[in-house]
Amino acid sequence: MYANTAHNIYSENNVSIESSEKLVELMYEGVLRFNMLAKKAMDAGIIEKKVYWINRSIAVIDELVAILNFEGGAVAHYLKGLYNYQITLLLDVNMHNDAKKLEECTNVFKELLEAWRDATHVA
Repeated sequence: MYANTAHNIYSENNVSIESSEKLVELMYEGVLRFNMLAKKAMDAGIIEKKVYWINRSIAVIDELVAILNFEGGAVAHYLKGLYNYQITLLLDVNMHNDAKKLEECTNVFKELLEAWRDATHVA
């Protein structure tokens, strides 16, 4: 059910998705793109846009949590904690304009994207 929700979100944006592995890759890329746009808005002092982009990142991360398969083992539980921590960081960015926390979240998703591509050979 949740995977279909994520798939529908990307389908609405005219993105062709070949597999669930590709969908996760696109979601990681989305977080990175939204974080970059939030950083630009923060640097420009445009609070509304910063909040908008941070909220988009949080929405994608929420979907990542929703599609975790907990029957697959301990990795899903680890990822849930990691994703939830990233949401906490992004909420702090929204409340306190904390560029270091935004950078921390961005760095985590860069690493996750690289690891995902290595593991799935999607890229």
